[in-house]
Amino acid sequence: MMLADEACAGRDRRDLHLFIMRSGITLWCALLVSLHAIAQDGSSHRALGDSLMAAGRSSRAIPHYDAAIAEAPTAENLARRANAWLQMERLDKFLVDVEEALRLDSSHVQANHMRALFAYRAEDRHGALRLATRGLNAGATGEDRAKLLRVRGMALTDLRREKEAVVDLREGLQGAATDLEAMKAYARALDATGDHAGSLAVAERLCELEPKDIGNWINRGYELAQLGRHEEAVAIYGKAFEIDKDEPTARSNRAWSFLQLGRENEALADVERSLRAYPSNAFALRTRAMIRLRRGQREKACNDLSLARVLGNVADVDRLLKEHCEGGAPPADR
Repeated sequence: MMLADEACAGRDRRDLHLFIMRSGITLWCALLVSLHAIAQDGSSHRALGDSLMAAGRSSRAIPHYDAAIAEAPTAENLARRANAWLQMERLDKFLVDVEEALRLDSSHVQANHMRALFAYRAEDRHGALRLATRGLNAGATGEDRAKLLRVRGMALTDLRREKEAVVDLREGLQGAATDLEAMKAYARALDATGDHAGSLAVAERLCELEPKDIGNWINRGYELAQLGRHEEAVAIYGKAFEIDKDEPTARSNRAWSFLQLGRENEALADVERSLRAYPSNAFALRTRAMIRLRRGQREKACNDLSLARVLGNVADVDRLLKEHCEGGAPPADR
């Protein structure tokens, strides 16, 4: 009886050894298959390309992305190479890769962002809006979401949908206060929605980041004037003239602030200088008309106002015309 039990036990041990061996072989085969799959998705080549991109060596990254795509022509690999082409300003090759990436995966977040940004810079605002929205709807998170919000916000600003733009840009610019293009759009959107204090804060930051851009100083002075802070505005326009002493918009804007401060002669000098360089500036014409009205030069003032109305975009021109110029031709100036 004991012999029979020992025999059975021996068979059980052999069966257990066979099971362990077979299980080990199965696991090893599964591991080999997994490793083969990893090797075939291009990730190792993609990682090399990414490290070179991080070092600013886009052209050196291209062969590694080529190898990744040869192993696996996925949307991810194509999007990485598209980004390298974009950094190299090879826009023809960029478009081929990014369009193919989106054909393979229309919800690919990075591809949608790059294509949206390209559309925006090509002045296709509606295309930029559509692509950025698609990337956001695909569940973009973190910095990917922020970048898409910035592109969509810029497109919305240019499409005069400023209230929506403010929402996108406020979130998209958190932690990214050096995206100058988006910041300028944000300042414009805030101004258009009447938030002049908010727009001024952005303009101040832009002056710090980009002090040689005269537009930043002009916009900062304008927002100060909108807040009734004309003395400060005059000082800021002075910063603009350190860059270009004859910039006509800055001259026109400073003339308006001078006029609000009662400094009529300085206002006239600035506005005349502005109109010599930029005769179709409706705002400058309105300012000169107001100076002329104060000096009793009604005919000349009405001519300025009539031209300003044709040029458009100055809110109080119609009111001034109705108040001073209706009811027949104005008397000739003495």
